[in-house]
Amino acid sequence: MSIEKIVQQSLQDGYLTPAMEAEVGRICDNANELSIEEYMALDRLMGALLTGEVIAVPRKQFINVMEELVLTEAIARVAEIEATSETSLDVGDIAAYALNRLPPLYATTEEGASYQRQHAKAELQELIAQQVSEAISRYLDRPNFFPERQVLGKNTGNEVLRQVSTLLQAYAPNFEQKSQS
Repeated sequence: MSIEKIVQQSLQDGYLTPAMEAEVGRICDNANELSIEEYMALDRLMGALLTGEVIAVPRKQFINVMEELVLTEAIARVAEIEATSETSLDVGDIAAYALNRLPPLYATTEEGASYQRQHAKAELQELIAQQVSEAISRYLDRPNFFPERQVLGKNTGNEVLRQVSTLLQAYAPNFEQKSQS
């Protein structure tokens, strides 16, 4: 999808999703040079974000409590294994494997998250432990096919306006939109 199409879609819908924002960033990062049309589209998006015509959808308005429970179990199990052997395990790989085989437990409030934790500990703890054990077994048995694989990075900038502004400054330092009379 092009920058122009993403901007057009966000103007039509009235919001910019995290996926749309990520795609704009990806295009800008991979482009040697942006076109005047792309600069103008980014400028239009920046203006629409500043005026509120387009609203940036926050990245997370909910949590998956299962992630927390699986990570807690995985960290505890990995610590036990690493303390008694020379083996080094990747908690992220293990958690992802287990999470892909467990039901999500989403919550939008602290009360909801607390309820989901209690529900999971009462009814799903054995299944969580079983999936983490399976994940560890799979991890230990796996061949090291792709040692060069890249871990997913953390996007530390959660502020869309700052990101778009930075993109504009980086890719269009001397671009000024001419006022139309």
